[in-house]
Amino acid sequence: MTTITAAPVAPLLDQLFAAADRSDPATTPSVAAYWSGLSDEDKTRILRSRTDYHDFYDRMKDVPLAVSRETGSLLYMLARATRAAAIVEFGTSFGLSTICLASALRDNLGHGGGGLLVTSEFEPSKVARARTNLESAGLADLVEFRVGDALDTLARDLPDTVDLLLLDGAKALYPDVLDRVEPRLRAGAPVVADNADMCPDYLNRVRAPGSGYLSISFGDEVELSIRLG
Repeated sequence: MTTITAAPVAPLLDQLFAAADRSDPATTPSVAAYWSGLSDEDKTRILRSRTDYHDFYDRMKDVPLAVSRETGSLLYMLARATRAAAIVEFGTSFGLSTICLASALRDNLGHGGGGLLVTSEFEPSKVARARTNLESAGLADLVEFRVGDALDTLARDLPDTVDLLLLDGAKALYPDVLDRVEPRLRAGAPVVADNADMCPDYLNRVRAPGSGYLSISFGDEVELSIRLG
């Protein structure tokens, strides 16, 4: 058995992913009026904005904005396949992807512990919920939660070598967050960017010849890149 397929993690993930699947900004009381008043063009503009993300993510504090179950499994498998010991995550939300990654750390380094996942989230109330979920999963000892704008929180005190990077926060900031983590990325490190189509600048960067990455679209939502070296 692996950590991600055994209790307490497996039933907790089932519960959290089911809740995320049911979530919808249009029916979440705290954000429904705001969301329903936006046109599709407005939504795309906000998600691609470098200036409006603070307001948007503050409004979305009760919405999971989680990766899919399939992406969660992909993250676990990539972290296991690369024997990751140090991971950086941009966008904790309620901690579903964090649980998947921390499960891999646990299995890579033995059930006695070890490894580090640095995760950054703008909204403090989401960090509180994520921390509770990681404690319920028995994985909180592997996670360092950083609260605030990732342009600040991920600009310092990162592991000397980063084995995997997950980008799942404000889409327009993907290139800036990559700038902060890239000097620490080891050769062969996967970079997983969720909803990367919302940041054309990021896609152009990692797909460009000579960029230092090999990058492909994985499924409908994820850009999977490998740091070359």
